[in-house]
Formats: sequence, C-alpha cells, structure tokens
Amino acid sequence: MRKINYPLIVSDFDGTLVNEDGTISQQNKDAISAYIQDGGAFAISTGRMPSGILSRARELGLKGMVACCQGAIIADIESGKVVMDGKIPYETTLAVVEKMEEMGLHIHVYDLWDYYCNMDDEALKMYEKVVKSKAILVVDRKLSDFIRKERLASYKILVMVYPKDAERVMNELSQAGFAGCEVTRSADFLVEVVNANYSKGTAVAFLADYYHTSVDKTVSIGDQRNDLPMIERAGIGVAVNNADEALKEKADYVCELTNEEGAVTEVIHRFGYR
Repeated sequence: MRKINYPLIVSDFDGTLVNEDGTISQQNKDAISAYIQDGGAFAISTGRMPSGILSRARELGLKGMVACCQGAIIADIESGKVVMDGKIPYETTLAVVEKMEEMGLHIHVYDLWDYYCNMDDEALKMYEKVVKSKAILVVDRKLSDFIRKERLASYKILVMVYPKDAERVMNELSQAGFAGCEVTRSADFLVEVVNANYSKGTAVAFLADYYHTSVDKTVSIGDQRNDLPMIERAGIGVAVNNADEALKEKADYVCELTNEEGAVTEVIHRFGYR
C-alpha cells in the first residue's frame, strides 16, 4: 500500500474525467480505484444535475457525496438523498429566463430531478445523449410563462450557443446584473447562470469537511471556467491540458495530458501519493 500525500482529489466530469465519447477510460478507473484502496478519497464536482451523474459515480464504485449543478446540490451517491442545496430564487429565475428569451436563446432550466427546455432541436438531442437525461419540453408557450405559473426556483439556468457566440452571450447576461447570480461557462458551447453563493469552490470546502481533511490538503481538477472556484479554493488547483486558457492561467499545475489521454491518472500519480 502506497502512502497518501493529498487525501482528497475532487474532479470535474465532462472534459476532465470522461472522454469525448462519454466513456471513462480503464486507466482512470484503475487509478481511482487504487487511490481509494490506499486510503484516499475521490469525489466528482460537476455542472450536471443529479440524474446525470449519480449512475456515473456508481460506475466508478464511488461512495459518499457528489456535487452537482456547480455546487448548488450535494447528494449521497448510494441513496441519491440531497444533503445540501441552494436555488436561484423564483423572481430571479424568471428574470433570467425572460432575458434569455429576449436574446432568442436555447434555454434549459433545472429543477432537482428534471430540466425544462424551450427548443426541440438537434442541440437538445446531442445534450440529452451526453447527459443521458431527457428534457421536459415547453414549446406550447413561452418558458417564462411556465416558470411564472409553476413559480419555479431553479438550481441553474443554461443556454446552448455556438462557441463563437459564447463570450458575447456571457457578457450580455453579466451586464444584465441578476442579483445574487454569476455567469460562467461549463463548455465552449454552454453558458450558465448560477447562484453566486454556491460554486465548485463551496463544494470543495463541503467535501473536504465531509471526508475529514483540510481544503489545503485537497487537489481539484478541471477544464472550464466554472471550475475556477474549486481551482482557487483547493490546496492544489489543476487544469487538464485541454482546459480553457483562462483556467490554465490560474492553475497551480497544468497537466501534460488531456482528458482523452488520462489527465486524472496523471494527477493521482503526481499529487495523490508521497
């Protein structure tokens, strides 16, 4: 049994741990399993909702907690029980959706186990295939009208855009100044509005406490701007080689490998052990 150096590693999922085809390499599975057997704890912090990540965490044999919706939800992997959550208030959810509708965007609004979409298009089909969760379509009326009727307070609100439009959309949504919210990106084509009080950074702090270690002895790994809070919060913040350049600039270490090449395995071997 090898001696553990950093006892907790928190990894993003899409673009970091998982390959582009949706699979997790055997190399990463073996490295994670060995690290846990040697006494380390490995956790996932993702933008996905619980239904899109719990089965994948179980696939890895993980137990304990998983952070979802950019840290707005913490759930128990085995039971699915939510132990912490933080929504965007109804009034703000409605204001965000109305602004997105004004911009003519493809919108997803997330509740705990379901998400609602205003467009039935190829982009949605691609997204559903990746996250293995079907959207509830709201195409018979404006999505904002549905939000108003249900008084829905969401965990996050996402828009799918062409990568070339992402910065413009981010800037326009940021300038709208939604109270208590932050605008971020979880992929080149995904722009998200989230509750500013919850992030992957607050998730790292929660997970460190849960696994009885300090944040300073935690390693976090990511690839996109929504990973920045946990990169900055952890003792060592790591960007995979395929990461957004803005994340690489803030990381303590940039992997030699991409997600496709086993970057998570590289991190486990480099920082997980003495």
